[in-house]
Amino acid sequence: MNNLVLVSHGNFCTELKASAEMIMGEQKKIYTIPLLAEEGEKEFLAKFEASTQSLDDFIVFSDLLGGTPCNILSKKIMNGASFELYAGMNLPMVISFVNASMLGSESDFVAEAKENTVKVNELLTADAFDEEDE
Repeated sequence: MNNLVLVSHGNFCTELKASAEMIMGEQKKIYTIPLLAEEGEKEFLAKFEASTQSLDDFIVFSDLLGGTPCNILSKKIMNGASFELYAGMNLPMVISFVNASMLGSESDFVAEAKENTVKVNELLTADAFDEEDE
């Protein structure tokens, strides 16, 4: 199983992991690294390096494309670091990661994020229309 590192502005990553654990149980291979308001690039990068130095293999989900956590890690990749970095993380992506790890399969995290972003009102209207046809 790969390791998953969640990074975000504030404690979003920590709470996202907690929500995933509510559904999927304890996740020992998911690590969280929040960028706190009082921290800068140097402090965040030090936390990231300390958290990942013992990990042989990991994927990173970030909260926001163009946000500071994603930008800092993008610089690492541009300077030769080797890990996958996805921006726009959400709960379906994390659950997809856990499921893929449990099954030993691959997952398309971007597709999972897109497929699970829907306007529910339209789904409800479509279902109501389908029921009238029966």
